[in-house]
Amino acid sequence: MGREWGIWFVFACIWFSSLSFINGDTNAADASALNALYSSLNLSPQLTGWTSIGGDPCGQSWKGITCSDSSVTQINLSGLGLNGTMGYTLSSMTSLIELDLSNNLLGNGSQIPYNLPSSLQRLNLAGNLYNGEIPYSISLMISLEHLNLAHNQLQDSLGDMFAKLTNLSLMDLSFNNFSGDLPQSFSGLSSLKSLFLQNNKFSGQIDVLVDLPLQDLNVANNNFSGSIPDPLKKINNLQTDGNPWSFTPAPPSPPYTPPGRRIKPGQTSGGNSSPAGDSEGEKNSGIGIGGIVGIIASVLVISSILVFFLIRRKRHETSQGNHEEDQHFTSLPSNEVKEMKHIQTSSLVSTNVVQPTTPITLKPPPRQKSFDADDFSTKPVVKVSAPIPIKATVYSVADLQIATESFSIDNLVGEGSVGHVYKAQFSDGKVLAVKKINSSALPNQSSEDFLELVSNVSRLHHPNLTELVGYCSEHGQHLLVYEFHKNGSLHDFLHVSDEYNRPLSWNTRVKIALGTAQALEYLHEVCSPSVVHKNFKSANILLDTELNPHLSDCGLATLIPDPEYQSSENAMGSGYSAPEVAMSGQYTLKSDVYSFGVVMLELITGRKPFDSSRPRSEQALVRWATPQLHDIDALDKMVDPALKGLCPPKSLSRFADVIALCVQPEPEFRPPMSEVVQALVRLVQRANMSKRLSTGDDGQDLQEFTF
Repeated sequence: MGREWGIWFVFACIWFSSLSFINGDTNAADASALNALYSSLNLSPQLTGWTSIGGDPCGQSWKGITCSDSSVTQINLSGLGLNGTMGYTLSSMTSLIELDLSNNLLGNGSQIPYNLPSSLQRLNLAGNLYNGEIPYSISLMISLEHLNLAHNQLQDSLGDMFAKLTNLSLMDLSFNNFSGDLPQSFSGLSSLKSLFLQNNKFSGQIDVLVDLPLQDLNVANNNFSGSIPDPLKKINNLQTDGNPWSFTPAPPSPPYTPPGRRIKPGQTSGGNSSPAGDSEGEKNSGIGIGGIVGIIASVLVISSILVFFLIRRKRHETSQGNHEEDQHFTSLPSNEVKEMKHIQTSSLVSTNVVQPTTPITLKPPPRQKSFDADDFSTKPVVKVSAPIPIKATVYSVADLQIATESFSIDNLVGEGSVGHVYKAQFSDGKVLAVKKINSSALPNQSSEDFLELVSNVSRLHHPNLTELVGYCSEHGQHLLVYEFHKNGSLHDFLHVSDEYNRPLSWNTRVKIALGTAQALEYLHEVCSPSVVHKNFKSANILLDTELNPHLSDCGLATLIPDPEYQSSENAMGSGYSAPEVAMSGQYTLKSDVYSFGVVMLELITGRKPFDSSRPRSEQALVRWATPQLHDIDALDKMVDPALKGLCPPKSLSRFADVIALCVQPEPEFRPPMSEVVQALVRLVQRANMSKRLSTGDDGQDLQEFTF
């Protein structure tokens, strides 16, 4: 008997030692993330010591891994010829401060993944094959000090995402295909000492860099224009060659001093000029300072005499030919009459300097706006504004009429408070969606206001936003052209019976929730200023061929009227509006969070936010569902019947917890979208981990361990 106990004791010791070998000293989340990374890197043999399941990265000294206590703090796998991707699980490594995967073959034409640890201080992905844009999650790395993305295939313009990176001291984006202007948030990089932007396609000016503490700046071989600001010329290590800089003449000299020489291209105002050279120039001209002053005085005297006679002549003509005008003035108060006549006299003086092509008759401002052609000729002030930069294609009304078959009802794919959406088939085979803005949505907005709106929308870029392709502002029509997603909206999938629609699986519903949460996080916490969606609902979540979500109508909040207090019942009728919106008529970031929670309830129950066909106690989805979110038995009965019970209880419970936070009646208690994203990411990671552990011998995943 004692011998048998001894044998069992030996086996127990071996078993416990094997457990410690598997789990070791490494944090479980870090070990799991490195297992997934190893699989994403195609189980590369260069990664000695790595395994795809289990193992102890810290205790076994995996190649390139550095730990502090039980947490992984550094991953350095530079120059190993690795291929594949980084996967999407690194965000769980909350202690990671350095990630160096430079000089490998990663990406292979794909984008840098979104889920990178926000704790990073140094990120080096240089010398790989990544393309697309910089992921906006980098904007959340407030501790980031070094960022190196050089020698990739990254492209498009930089998002305005750098405002929070106040610790960044080195940034290298060189040798990519970036284009567009430098973002204004660059001005907030208060610690930046080294910036390398060479060999890209950047354009515009570099004035945004003026106040930065730069010691190294390389902007060579781009499309920058304008002039190089003087403060930047003082940088010791400055390289600016290969740009179409423009060099303007030096500004006029102060009074009573000889005018400076014209600056030649490549010469600064502080160049090697000598007093002797200036004296010789004056001598050769034959005109001294006194002569110049005399000429200027003579010109001023003659000009004054001419202006005087012209004014007298004009007043005489006005008093005889425009008696009606004087009568119109006399109807105003005396102080306004003086002011209007003073403006008219000032205008007459200015006509001696720049003669307008059409005479402008000044009249008091009209009482009502008019857009008749005759009214334009009588406006006292002609507003000339700089063109608004828009990164989108301009379409004509004729083009869009042909593509939509004159906006045929057969091509109508959606409608809402902003306008109708039509499917557009172009001659080159491209299929797009055209939103025709209702005239009622633009009652007091000019074409310039619309173009400003288009400019703002065209700057929004995220994988889970519907991309603006073009626009049309012609003949009083205002249209927006978007990418087209043939699978339609989430609303249709959930609530419209269609022979082509198949029920959404639980995995897909979680994926849709996470993607739309990331889209809102981008609008709320990355865009500067923050963008309130104001119309977040399942009908505005479009699904592509792989059922990935794309949030539409972003940046159109100004077209949506705020509900008035007396119409609060109508505001609540849709079921998406937060309680404070109905009471105050004001939309905020937190009201978007509430609407997101309602969409999550749609995903979990398959019900509409408000359904008058149901019993009165069940018509308002939030009111009916909220008391049941923490009751596992009631929650199980709430689940959409289309799921046929294929919904894991743990995942369902965690999903419900997020909903409960989002739909709280008090806005201050609702979480920011970044916390919602993190909660959903953790839900996905736990599901993936459970799925790997539950894979049977035949390689099939057990159903209870999916999302």
